Amino acid sequence: MTDKKLKIAVQMDPIGAINPAGDSSFAMMLEAQARGHDVHYYTPATLSLENGVVKAEVASVKLFDDNDHWFELGAASLTDLSEFDVILLRQDPPFDMHYITTTHMLERLLPKTLVVNHPDHVRNAPEKILVTEFPDLMPPTLVTRDRAQIVDFRKRHGDIIVKPLYGNGGAGVFFLKQDDHNLVSLLEIFESSFREPFMIQQYLPDVRKGDKRIIIIDGEPVAGLNRIPAEGESRSNMHVGGRPELSELTAREKEICARIAPALKERDFIFVGIDVIGDYLTEINVTSPTGIREIKRFGGPDIAALIWDAIEKRR
Repeated sequence: MTDKKLKIAVQMDPIGAINPAGDSSFAMMLEAQARGHDVHYYTPATLSLENGVVKAEVASVKLFDDNDHWFELGAASLTDLSEFDVILLRQDPPFDMHYITTTHMLERLLPKTLVVNHPDHVRNAPEKILVTEFPDLMPPTLVTRDRAQIVDFRKRHGDIIVKPLYGNGGAGVFFLKQDDHNLVSLLEIFESSFREPFMIQQYLPDVRKGDKRIIIIDGEPVAGLNRIPAEGESRSNMHVGGRPELSELTAREKEICARIAPALKERDFIFVGIDVIGDYLTEINVTSPTGIREIKRFGGPDIAALIWDAIEKRR
């Protein structure tokens, strides 16, 4: 723990709309406050860039670990973000042009201000793109919006998962059996909804045993949270009914973490959450990883404290 009091700003979605009991950004803010740091808050909609100066409508914030009354804000004012020692990039995806533009703005603050995670590397390594650097760790995967290639992929690999390339939280994730006649209809919906390619993966039956979120801090795995899908649901995300449970890392999961660690360290990703189903890596989450409050609640390590240990080393 550092003796220096840091001035911190958190870029996140409206704090009044979060669920404090399970929000990882809130946990990180609480820990920063407990360490005596000066915590502030703003939403990405208030960002501006003028004459090379990046500003936002920033307010001081006081946090309470109380699900009914979890914050109090001071008066917001337009503030030069270079005044801050640390900025936490914690807005939720979707990873769209709005999100990308905020990374361009925040990049102007480097190296004077530490932005976590590193904005230009976040921009170049979204969840479902960075993971494709490790094809031998992944299930069979196709990234395209070409119907013929998708139909051929299903013929070769059987049951499939179809999902948006830049979605989050399990939204828009579909499980289609090999004999399901709805594939073309689903692709029509995707084609009208998304300009980007789609991600198609071979369905992994091991998902019934859980989709494990592994938290990695500074390149080192520190905890695993297995999320078991609800009955009749192919997605394991907790907000759609997935049941979380603390889970020790297997030898295969440790191998996966060791393989990807150099790529994470090279990009200076402090806080990462990877998703593993069975023996396969499916996503590397760097934009706004979650799960740390659940891990602590189930008796695991205090991830927020480990994150701030890593940040303080850099400041």
